[in-house]
Amino acid sequence: MSVPPLPEVPEEATAPAAPAGKRRQPRAARLLPQPRMGGLMPWVIAILIALVVIAAAGGLGLRNLAESARADLASAVTVQVIEPNPDLRAARGAETVKLLQGMTLVRSVRLVPPEELAALLEPWLGPAATSGDVPIPVLVDVELVRRASPADLETLTAALERKVPGARVDAQSDWLRPVYSALSALQWLALGLIGLVALATAAAVWLASRNALASHRETVEIIHLLGGTDRQITRIFLGTVLREAAFGALVGTAAGLGAVLLLGQQFAALDSGMTSGGGFASVDWLVIAAVPLAGVLLALMTARMTIALALRDML
Repeated sequence: MSVPPLPEVPEEATAPAAPAGKRRQPRAARLLPQPRMGGLMPWVIAILIALVVIAAAGGLGLRNLAESARADLASAVTVQVIEPNPDLRAARGAETVKLLQGMTLVRSVRLVPPEELAALLEPWLGPAATSGDVPIPVLVDVELVRRASPADLETLTAALERKVPGARVDAQSDWLRPVYSALSALQWLALGLIGLVALATAAAVWLASRNALASHRETVEIIHLLGGTDRQITRIFLGTVLREAAFGALVGTAAGLGAVLLLGQQFAALDSGMTSGGGFASVDWLVIAAVPLAGVLLALMTARMTIALALRDML
């Protein structure tokens, strides 16, 4: 934060005058500086705000992605029928579909075609996926009428085990549990980054405020002798902080949003159903919009406290 040189004090201002009163305050107020925008402080704030915007957007996107995946797979169940004999495998797959369709707990049933299973396994098994040498289990996608609970899984397993040997029931959400844990860790990482950047912003404003006030220490002391109050001096320096912080916040927000939109286009180009769940809702945009406001408020609070402590030390 840079503050231009204070105007020189006229000789009549330094001469002995009447006791401090209402007459001295206007004269002292005219000696206070009129700060201008300048220096590196706005750009430091811009960089920090851009980092917070990117971290906040990333954390919100990861949260939405995890919640969307949980919602999509909450009622999804997969039934595998393991049978080496190809003839029995097809018969038991049909029996599984028939049994599941008759249960009130089940909303829909889909028997995954063998060629679709082979296409899914080919990247890992190679030509063996379609050669018939490797017994591929029957796979049935099941959607329940409600969220799959452990009790529901036990009910399905008990009903299938009585008539379909080798059947195994798995909740699809369990397969992505490691993914959920990784997404949660990344969200905490984004929150920690926001906290560190907030501390860095406060430290930068604290140093800039102390340096700006220390460079005009003699003039501030003269203003005190002329009847100027700490409130007048603080108001002038806070005006500088407000302008520089607001400018830096606007620039940083624009840069951060540009980076977020660019990354969003890259993920959208993947055309993946999972990444499509990481879009922002209206509340998320409000949270991102609050980032620059919070940055400006943090800068003002830090500068006000710093200037108040520095002025107290001058007395």
